This record gives sequence, structure tokens and C-alpha cells, in this order.
Amino acid sequence: MHTMVTVLLALAMLGTLGVLFAGMLGLARGHDGARSNKLMRWRVWLQGIALALFVILLLMNRG
Repeated sequence: MHTMVTVLLALAMLGTLGVLFAGMLGLARGHDGARSNKLMRWRVWLQGIALALFVILLLMNRG
């Protein structure tokens, strides 16, 4: 279980990083605001998931 949560955390963190870079590149190239807004929502969701998985991992290591 510990390994699965660790892998999911890593995937969520990589996904957050990927969406962040995609949004930054889109802004630099002057893409439309709707796409940028959608990427921002995805980033927030992925960050929340990563944070929740991190807390779960900390609680698993605690006890």
C-alpha cells in the first residue's frame, strides 16, 4: 500500500509539473485565455490530489 501511494504521489506531482509547463508555454505563445484557464483548473486539482496523497503518506509513516 505504501508503494502504491508513493507512486501515485509521484505521478500527481509530475502531472502538476507538466500542466504547469504547458500553461506557461501557452501564455508565452499567446494562446487563448480559455485554454489557459482550463490548464489552471487542472493544475489546482492535481496539486490538491498530490497534497492529499502526501498527507496520507505522512500518516502511514507515522503509525
